[in-house]
Amino acid sequence: MLLISHRGNLIGPNLKMENSEAYILTALEKGFDVEVDVWKDAGNDIYLGHDAPTYKINLDFLVYHKDKLWIHCKNLLALDYMLTMDGFNYFWHQTDDYTLTSKGFMWTYPNKPVTEKNVIVIFGRVAKENLPNCFGICSDYVSEYK
Repeated sequence: MLLISHRGNLIGPNLKMENSEAYILTALEKGFDVEVDVWKDAGNDIYLGHDAPTYKINLDFLVYHKDKLWIHCKNLLALDYMLTMDGFNYFWHQTDDYTLTSKGFMWTYPNKPVTEKNVIVIFGRVAKENLPNCFGICSDYVSEYK
């Protein structure tokens, strides 16, 4: 099962650090994929951040790590931009139970039925033996499942 760090978190939510470049790099260095929240403005600036564009980043950061990033497009400009890019795994959703990523995975809201193509978001802690049988999980506590 693929283990995906939610915004770079490994041992619980850290609102001050999540989605920052350094925090994401730490999760990547520990061998995890990472779900990141990406924004784009009307110019060519790209940002990371959950509720707002917080950390300005260079596109090279996303390109270099694209095989390990699950990009949650947070605004229409980010989604429109990602549609022009090759090789990225990205998606858009707000309150959907399921949404397809650009690579054909089903990004799944917590506590929904899953198949082998689902990646389910898990809020809080779940005992390892109670994890669903699916392609992957995305969690703030992802290091507990390694």
